[in-house]
Order: sequence, then C-alpha cells, then structure tokens
Amino acid sequence: KIAVTNDLTLNLTVNPDFGQVEADPSEVNLTAFETFFEEKRPFFIEGNNIFNFQITDGDGPLGTDNLFYSRRIGRRPHGFPQLENGEYSDQPEFSSILGAFKLSGKTRKGLSVGVLESLVQEEFAEIDNDGKRRKEPVEPMTNFFNTRLQQDFDKGNRTFGGMVTATNRKINNPVLEFLPESAYTGGLDFTNYWNEKNYYMSAKMVFSSISGSREAITYQQTSPRRYFQRPDAEYLTLDTNRTSLSGTGGTVAGGKIGGGHWNYGGLVSWRSPGLELNDMGYMREADVIQQIAYADYKIWEPFSIFRTFNLNAAQWAGWDFGGEMLYLGGNVNVHMKFKNYWSFGTGVNRNSQELSKTDLRGGPALLLPGSFRIWSFVQTDERKKLVFQVRGNANYGDHNFSRMYGTGVEIGYRPLDALKFSIEPSYDNSRWDMQYITTKDYIGKDRYIVSSIKTENFSANIRVDLGITPDISIQYWGQPFLFSGQYSEFKRITEPQAENYDNRYHSFTQDEISYNKTDNTYSIDETGDGTADYSFYNPDFTVFEFRSNFVARWEYIPGSTVYLVWSQGRDGFQETGDFNIPDGMNDLFSIKPHNIFLIKISYRISL
Repeated sequence: KIAVTNDLTLNLTVNPDFGQVEADPSEVNLTAFETFFEEKRPFFIEGNNIFNFQITDGDGPLGTDNLFYSRRIGRRPHGFPQLENGEYSDQPEFSSILGAFKLSGKTRKGLSVGVLESLVQEEFAEIDNDGKRRKEPVEPMTNFFNTRLQQDFDKGNRTFGGMVTATNRKINNPVLEFLPESAYTGGLDFTNYWNEKNYYMSAKMVFSSISGSREAITYQQTSPRRYFQRPDAEYLTLDTNRTSLSGTGGTVAGGKIGGGHWNYGGLVSWRSPGLELNDMGYMREADVIQQIAYADYKIWEPFSIFRTFNLNAAQWAGWDFGGEMLYLGGNVNVHMKFKNYWSFGTGVNRNSQELSKTDLRGGPALLLPGSFRIWSFVQTDERKKLVFQVRGNANYGDHNFSRMYGTGVEIGYRPLDALKFSIEPSYDNSRWDMQYITTKDYIGKDRYIVSSIKTENFSANIRVDLGITPDISIQYWGQPFLFSGQYSEFKRITEPQAENYDNRYHSFTQDEISYNKTDNTYSIDETGDGTADYSFYNPDFTVFEFRSNFVARWEYIPGSTVYLVWSQGRDGFQETGDFNIPDGMNDLFSIKPHNIFLIKISYRISL
C-alpha cells in the first residue's frame, strides 16, 4: 500500500490469500437467481464507495444491480467437468488472483478517482479414474479492468461521473467456450441537489456489450436473466447464430429528502432484454421496467412516550418489454424509539398476483397468487450491557398458495468494555405450492413438473470480540446451519396463466404417480397403460453446515500487524427431507471438518 499523494492511495497485491476473511453465511437457494454476497476482502473493501455504481438506489428487486461486483474477481470457477462412471474430480474452490492493483481517492478539487486492474489465472480440475489422472480447465485466464471517475461541482450540489469496465478471457479449450471472450460495460451518472440539498434529481444510464462463440451467446440468451426461449415471449427472439449481445439500463429518480417532517420521491428504472452485467458486475434480471413511489413522515423531537417516530409507505409496479404487467405491490411501515430507548417496528406488505418469467426455468410465464407479508421487531436499550432484539415475520399467500413463519432473537452482552458476546438464533418454516422440479419431454411436448415444498431452517450466528490491549485483539464467528426441503403433491403445469388458480396445474393422482424406493425416483404414467411415460429423482434433501473463523491480531509496531487465523468448515447432505435440530446437530459435528490455519504478517515502511 503506497500513498501516492495526500489524496490518492495505490494498493498492490501478488498472489493474495484472503483466508483471514470471515466465511459467507450458509444458505440454500431454490430460485433461478444467483445469490448476492457482501465483499469482505480488505483489498476490495477499501475505497469501495468510489467504485460503487449502483444503478437503482434502495433495497427493491433491482437494488443490488451494480456495474462493479468485486466478488467476480477470484470467484468460484465457472466450469464443471463431465465425469464418466467411476471418475472423481478435485476442483478448486476459488480462482487464484495472480496480481492486482488499485488506485483510489478523492482530490481536494472534488474529483473521485478509481482505477482497478487484476489478473486471474487459469484453473484446472484434476480428474481421477482408478488411479489414472488428467486435468480439465474449469476457468480461463481472465483480466478485469475498471475505471471510475466522478466530479463534484458547486460545493457538492452537483455531481457528474462515469464508469467503464472490461473483462477479457483467454479461452484455449472448447469446454470453456460457453463463456464470453470479452465483456464491456459503461455508465454515466448525474445528480443535482437544490434548496440546501433538501431536493434532488438523479439520472443513471448504463450499457453493455459482450461477444464470444455462438455457444456463449446462446447460453446468455437462455440464462435465467432473460430466457429468450420462453414459448409465450413473442417479442423476444432466440438466435443461436449470434456472437454478440448488447443492451441498456438506467434509472431516473427524484424527490424531497430533507427540510421538514415529510419526505417523498419516486423513480423509474429499466433493464433491456440484452443487458448483461454479470461478467464484472451484478444483475439479477433483464427485460424489466420498474416504477417506485414512496413517502415518509418523521418526528425527531421527543413527544408523549416517544423519542422518535417514523411512518413510511411505498408503492411499486413492474412490466416487461412486451408490455405485460409483472407485479404490483405496496407497503406501510412504522418505526419508533421510546423515551426509555427501547425500539419497535412493524409493517405490512401487499403484493398482487405476479407473472413470473423464471419459475418454470425457460418455460411459459407462470401466474402466481398475491400475498400478504407482516413483520415486526422489538429491541431493548442498546446502551445497556445486555441487549435483546426479538423479531418475527409471516407470509400468507392467496388461495392458500403459500405460508411462511419466521422468528429470530439477537442477544448481545458486553460485561466489559473490551469484551462482547452475541448470539443470533433464527428459525423459519414455510410451505410453497409451486416449486419447480424439472422439465420432461412427453410425446414431443414439454411437461413442467412442480410440487409443494415444506422447508425448515435453523441457524445461529455466534460472535465473540475481545480487546486484550489496544494492540492485541481476538475475534470469533461461528454459524451452525440446518435446512430441509420435503416435497409432496407433485403437479404438472397445464394453463400457466388461467384465471382460476386451480386450472393452472394438474395434480398427479395415485394411479398416475408411483415411487421406487430402491432408485429413489418417481415415475409418471399419464396414459394409464402401466408403463412409465417419464420419471424424475426424489428431490427431498437435508443440508447441514458449520462455518467458523477465529482471528488473533497483534499490531506489534504502529501500522504493522500479525494475524493468526483458524477457519473451519463442515458440510453434510442427506437425501431426506426430515428436520430435527438435535439429530441434525449431532450429524453436523460428527462430520470430519476442513481446517485452515494461516499466519499473515504486514510491515509498514515509513518514508
């Protein structure tokens, strides 16, 4: 790390190992979308506010979309080798970063500068077949480049900026031709404040262009972000001869953000069908136009039993580029802090029926019933040594389509200024009647198989922070995690957008479906002739995991530090949907752990 000037810092790294970083929390993702994880690596965290290019502000369905998602650098390899019977593979968990540099800072004249360059090495999986070993590439050598500039004008009342990213891959093997060879994105952003920054207007515009083999661009067209192959999407065309894809997106927003008790605003945001950001950025879904309006009322002066009071409401709607309305909803929330410093919050969301383009994984759009969601929390005085927070939420789907209940407790205890304990157990129980299973061919027609699923989930975040001296500290984080999914009432989709909910599917009768316990498969006989027309694997599952991280830190001289790190992981899987916390914990801690021990030393040179 080098201070180039008083305003700009240059960070360089060669073959970095971020083993001292806390592991990601465990999760089970049953959707078509990729999970967004927070960045925790120090090299990428420092100055990340400069590199941020969030396309749509807020925490809505488009709120995580960003031109730069640093977790792409050093990510899990894209490829998975095709294994024959009796073959086993040893695949790297992450791609190795050969080197990177980052120049970032803000000058006294209001110019924010961010330049990042990194190179990730080619990765291979080692495949063993009865002692004979071979290697197959699972990730090509890749270069990531990012430049971000933003200038303040008129004492910060006006800002204008832009970002350009470039991802280039060196693909030398046909097994990796499903990846784009090059991907470029860019964006411009403008914000204007007036009336002492009580009002604002902002606009952001982004574009993307990717190119590669026909296989790579076909893969992008049929990915969950766009599903051009949907049979009911007449405005989209799947072209298997394309070697490039481009698109645009953006947001126009404005409102009142200060100067009184009332604030309000709104925005319109869009992602064209061809927009693709996920080579260096993050985007959940293209082909969407979203509108949001909101208002809130704040009281920050104590009155009656309250210290502060906040009431807010929002409304949202979404459409695709074919003009179909996808969703419509709204919520009302209230937060308050009492004069004894206890806090309470509650809210209710209402979503209308949703036209889901992704639930059938490339099949026709499926009309899902609307739902209500209710949540609340209460927290004790956070200034005390012992702090409690209790929270709960529930979801009720129309037509008894879904039910979800969740609860959690967070307990924090600080017996000494230098010592803090916290534990955060939570439990969720849900039922969902349209969980996608598979797509099967039946006499030349696609059969979209779904079912009801009951899920149960238990996890507990445990933290300990101890400051022995100002220079010596110990931190511990651990998380046991249990999750089960039990499937029942298997169905096939008949009329995905029928007005009557019950007409959208056909539940298999006892004469149509049979279970083979030996093969753990279900067979479907639609014709009733005693011969299976198609079959699918029993999807029941139970996952149990444990993640922990122990870090001892000693700053032996100012600016120079030694870290001692112990990370442990345990992973288990069973082909059953049974959920039992005591049995699950016994199974979890009987698994052989994967341990990592490391020492990290830094030394500061004063010039």
